[in-house]
Amino acid sequence: MNDPAAPESERFLACLALTTWAEPQGYEAVLRAAADPKNAPWYGVLIDRKFSVDSTFAQLATAAGERDMVAEKGTKEQRVEVLRALVRLADREYFEDELGEIIDDDTLMLLLDDVRDVVERGVRFIADGGKRSFDLTTQLVDLAVGAARVDVPLAVELTQRGLSVSSSPRALRHAVTLIHRAPGPEGQRFAEYVMSIGDEEVRMLVREAVARTAPARA
Repeated sequence: MNDPAAPESERFLACLALTTWAEPQGYEAVLRAAADPKNAPWYGVLIDRKFSVDSTFAQLATAAGERDMVAEKGTKEQRVEVLRALVRLADREYFEDELGEIIDDDTLMLLLDDVRDVVERGVRFIADGGKRSFDLTTQLVDLAVGAARVDVPLAVELTQRGLSVSSSPRALRHAVTLIHRAPGPEGQRFAEYVMSIGDEEVRMLVREAVARTAPARA
């Protein structure tokens, strides 16, 4: 992993393995990469087919999401800091719609302030006319929706902020997941909001989501 003479792809695979195994060296390498993403030795060795952008951080996030060996290795705190660093990249680097789902609930509780910060920063970037080579709005929506597992009001607030600056059909479709996770009054209000701005396909998805959560609302 740290051998500059080794091919970048092999260094990346070594980092993935060490991170999946909750090894300190793997976590340290991910932190270094997150501190200066585009100068990571393996940046660009994996390219997403949909957006033609780097997807190494998506794979590193999935590896960091694994926690089976964390207790054995005594690296729980390092893992939290790695996931924090990756979350804070979500307005700049691509995570393949995965980041909001790979973080376990206990860790997510510790990262809510970071989720809020990065979503708000991304929203400001879009509002100011900023562009990314991937679908940033949907990525921010996915991260916000993921927060609903531990904080529904925050998830609703952040998802609406994302949609307020860009409400593409794709972002709205992803946002419908929040209705399933928010069966209370916040979810009802959010469903009405999405119905008001979505096209017929999105409205159909909202109606289906509301119907499925009707017993919980009752």
